[in-house]
Amino acid sequence: MDFDVARVRADFPLLARREGGRPLAYLDSAASAQKPLAVLDAVRGFDAARYANIHRGVYRLSEEATAAFEEARAEVARFLRAPAPRGVVFVRGATEAINLVAASWGSANLRAGDEILLTRLEHHANIVPWQLAAERAGARIVVCPLTARGEVDLAAFARLLGPRTRMAAFAHVSNALGTVNPAAEMTRLAKAAGAAVLIDACQSASHFDIDVAALGCDFLCFSGHKVCGPTGIGVLWGRPGLLDAMPPYQGGGDMIERVAFERTTFRAAPERFEAGTPNITGAIGLAAALRYVSALRPGAHAHEQRLLALATERLSAIPGLRIVGTAPEKVAVVSFVMEGAHPHDIGTLLDADAVAIRVGHHCCMPLMESLGIPGTARASFAFYNTEEEVVRLEQALIRVRRMTAG
Repeated sequence: MDFDVARVRADFPLLARREGGRPLAYLDSAASAQKPLAVLDAVRGFDAARYANIHRGVYRLSEEATAAFEEARAEVARFLRAPAPRGVVFVRGATEAINLVAASWGSANLRAGDEILLTRLEHHANIVPWQLAAERAGARIVVCPLTARGEVDLAAFARLLGPRTRMAAFAHVSNALGTVNPAAEMTRLAKAAGAAVLIDACQSASHFDIDVAALGCDFLCFSGHKVCGPTGIGVLWGRPGLLDAMPPYQGGGDMIERVAFERTTFRAAPERFEAGTPNITGAIGLAAALRYVSALRPGAHAHEQRLLALATERLSAIPGLRIVGTAPEKVAVVSFVMEGAHPHDIGTLLDADAVAIRVGHHCCMPLMESLGIPGTARASFAFYNTEEEVVRLEQALIRVRRMTAG
């Protein structure tokens, strides 16, 4: 059965917005996806009728809120095909998740002379925390290069793994280019070399199913706002045995067993990494988002791939426009540059046509430097986008080309 994009769009109130008399074409879902009514209603309904602080209350409302929060954790585990909810830690987002692992796992496992293997594709959030961890431990960062099409050079990745490699951390999907990395094979290679593996799944969680057991990784993270959920909530999944062996990242309430001035003892994971009152409402909204997107697959992914193929074909035909990142396996992201037009100017001119895209280095400055460009314009599509919006993007870019050529 065909994917009914019109029915899906009706679930997203913001997509009805008009700017300058034109409907908004929102093509920036890689930065933040829009929220369906199911998420908006879940958040409002919980805050209006079920909200209370969790875990410590003995009254009914608190117990109901606690049950809803822990059910959200179980929903995340199901989404990741994880064997048990206790591997799921709620955090503010993938950035905090990576910082948590780099600081906590890193302090327990990294030593002078050790190596951390990253790839040239990484977002700053999967670079800077490891630089800080390496500086503290006296370890060093090793960077895997890319092919001309914007793929991880798998042969180089294998060569760079060695007896000093303690961690391999890489994106499942590039936010800047849309490249889908062979994450399971990269994990297999890293594990065979004795390294731990962290996968940044921010861009993959919103596009296709994730199975942490099949991937074989030790840690995986994603942010709620990338997958139609609220901002300020995200997930770190870790192997429970590894999480339990890691020291706390922050101290405070609810992550302790017993506190005395002489000594404090801590709870097991995931609670030991959830100090203080968590984003309870955010977790409820995230669970609603995961249920919503899961129910649309695989039709949603097939629809996005059709949009990607159409956008690639139409934009490639525009004189002076070059698509950056041409890996054969991509999610629905098209990054490009245009002769005579700075990416920021492209974004501003498209905004005048009510077409919203992202421009800049996309928090991937080392990647852009390796490509020899300051940044790109990036159109990213979600299952709620339409072929008509692809055509509007094309037409707006043709107008930009006419304005800037010569």
